[in-house]
Amino acid sequence: MKTRPTIIIAAACVFLNHLASANQADDTTITITGHAPGATPFISMLTLNVSNTSVLKSVQFAIDPKAGSVTRPLSGTFSNQYLVERGFEHPPEVIVPVWGLYAGYQNIVRLTYSFMDGSSKQTVTSITTAAFDDQGCGYNTPTRLQPRNNSTQLSYDYFFDRSACGDYSPIILDTDGALRWVSPLPTLNALFAASTFTDNAVYKSQGSQLIRIELDGTVLTVQDYSNLGVVHFHHNIDSGKTGLLMEPDTTSYFESTIMEVDKDDGHVIKTFNMANIISAAMIAGGDDPSQFVYPTPTDWFHNNGATYNRADDSVIVSSRENFLICLDYNTGAIKWILGDPTKKWYSFQSLRRFAMGVAPGSLPPIGQHAPSITFDQGLMLFDNGMNSQFQMPPGAVRDYASPRKYSLDLVANVATEVWNYPANQSIHCPFCSSIYEDAPFNYLIDYAIVNGGGPPSVPTYAQFRGLDADGNTIFYYQYPTVGCNTAYNSLPIHLENAKFPTIGPLPLNLSTRGLVGTNDNALIGGFIISGTAPKTVVLRALGPSLSPFGVPNVLADPVLSVYDSAGNLIVRNDNWQSDPNHFIVESNGLAPDNLAESATAVSLAPGAYTAVVTGTNPTPGIALVELYDVEPLSNSTVQNISTRANVGTQDNVLISGFIIGDVGNATVVVRAIGPSLTSYGLTGVLSDPTLAVYDSSGNVIASNDNWQSDPNSFLVQKNGLAPQNPSESALVLRLPAGKYTVVVRGANDGTGIGLAEVYTIH
Repeated sequence: MKTRPTIIIAAACVFLNHLASANQADDTTITITGHAPGATPFISMLTLNVSNTSVLKSVQFAIDPKAGSVTRPLSGTFSNQYLVERGFEHPPEVIVPVWGLYAGYQNIVRLTYSFMDGSSKQTVTSITTAAFDDQGCGYNTPTRLQPRNNSTQLSYDYFFDRSACGDYSPIILDTDGALRWVSPLPTLNALFAASTFTDNAVYKSQGSQLIRIELDGTVLTVQDYSNLGVVHFHHNIDSGKTGLLMEPDTTSYFESTIMEVDKDDGHVIKTFNMANIISAAMIAGGDDPSQFVYPTPTDWFHNNGATYNRADDSVIVSSRENFLICLDYNTGAIKWILGDPTKKWYSFQSLRRFAMGVAPGSLPPIGQHAPSITFDQGLMLFDNGMNSQFQMPPGAVRDYASPRKYSLDLVANVATEVWNYPANQSIHCPFCSSIYEDAPFNYLIDYAIVNGGGPPSVPTYAQFRGLDADGNTIFYYQYPTVGCNTAYNSLPIHLENAKFPTIGPLPLNLSTRGLVGTNDNALIGGFIISGTAPKTVVLRALGPSLSPFGVPNVLADPVLSVYDSAGNLIVRNDNWQSDPNHFIVESNGLAPDNLAESATAVSLAPGAYTAVVTGTNPTPGIALVELYDVEPLSNSTVQNISTRANVGTQDNVLISGFIIGDVGNATVVVRAIGPSLTSYGLTGVLSDPTLAVYDSSGNVIASNDNWQSDPNSFLVQKNGLAPQNPSESALVLRLPAGKYTVVVRGANDGTGIGLAEVYTIH
């Protein structure tokens, strides 16, 4: 059962305040002088005349949804520097690309101009677009088996569909079923192409080339791999450790090679040749690989997807013909295999020794697609139910398809099915398809070819279904299809506030609320900056601003002090307007509401730092200490954040909030420490800390009391973060971009000094 604590709201609040003294918005004249059609009807190029572009910080557009829509408005924010670098700015003219427009419609577009002093202003315009011919693919006229309902609980509002219908693949739809973007690059042969959405751009293969398509319609060839013998790419493009996992067919290997390539310049980072890896393992185990591994063009492996697991530095590869196989990223060594034991692979002892058992009541995956790692380190996939098409014996076959999620116990070597969606075993969908998780328990299911493989008289369909965290179907759309053309691999994506340049999956904010007392009972926030360059951060200490959120007994006049790892005082601030860099605080929208509160902007070299919040008098009170990374694109990152405070009961528990980037996923270890603090000379520590992690809606997504009881405790150990005491708490989570809160309490209402920590695994 989900709980929603009222105290959580203050943990990660951003207080926006445009001061009356900020006047750049008033002093700058901006006029919309026109707009021109873009590369497709979904794109328009808006032209502005700006009297002074040097004070312009960013431009945001937002498109009003159609009447009756529940979808959040599509919006994009361009930094002024980004517009300059992309060649969109020639003072006084500024071109703003507006994408995601409805085709054949008068779109209402709202523009927000933000300035360097923190001021802003808005204007509204309309853009009428041409109609779009979907070439009979049905995207303009879906059958709404269930229209998008009025629930606002679904975590995503847009999704990317690779597709292969028409000559404009891939596409983006919203959860109302409206088409919002198509590729401007004509597709030569979509069935022999792959694509994905990442870094707020579309990546698409065309023959031996990898191409990046900006949402504004700009097309860039990243790399051509013909010199490596690549003929074309097939199936998926998936996120790797640092780049993109791609699946080439070459002159020597057919559907059995995975390349990780850099998404910026396309250079090859890593190659996993499954023929060589499996052959080596079979030879080492005394088997003849020629009985299982075959030369091109035999489809002996049929790789159709891969995913990288940062928690244990591994790559999981889907072989539709055989199994899921996990490889050590660095060595390529096989770690485990999960699949149907009635298939041919299991007859070889050399491969069978890697087999993971399946718990009673669980089904092994067969004919699977789209492997991915869920927020709690589960393995998600779409089980199409189809047996092998080449290898003999072919194994089991099921006449229905079902998304499945497994919990993997790598110590006991057992996979347990913890969730599925068989839809009453009513959907026969033997090929393609996908399921992906967005926020915890929010899913997008792509049934690529319903009734596929049946008699010609039975029509085939593609279907999209969205599930919220309560398991409710929020939308369910159907389209005619031929083969896997209409929907192959579909991802939930976020275009509610896309930022350019994009900010990756990094911890950008620490905000911890706790009781501030005296001596050891101060509120202490620690953080580590890693990298090669200094980083500018804004630190705040808030007290009076918490009162409107129902927080009692706030600290009346907080004082913020920042120390380096040697204990040297770097900066101290009492009232935020006295800070010499208060203009940086203001320009980032971080000016505290109350003049008695503290804030400072400071550039810090890589290293460990501590922020201490005290009061100007001995009267204790609740305060909030916050860290904001206002230079997320620098060559340094905030790697570890931790906060120490006295943990009480009710409103006096320790509440720590953090934000994960704007796009992508980050893998973090969250800890609650108590008894270990005695080794640092502290007394009165929290003897048995517990932790719970909440999403931005106040839902509990994970909790832990004693860290060794968590199924993924071995991953905590693997990353060198095992707590010293068994009564302390720890979790490994793979979290999408968003706001999260960690609440540390004492078991059985215990009290004492506790420490909340968030580590990013790189």
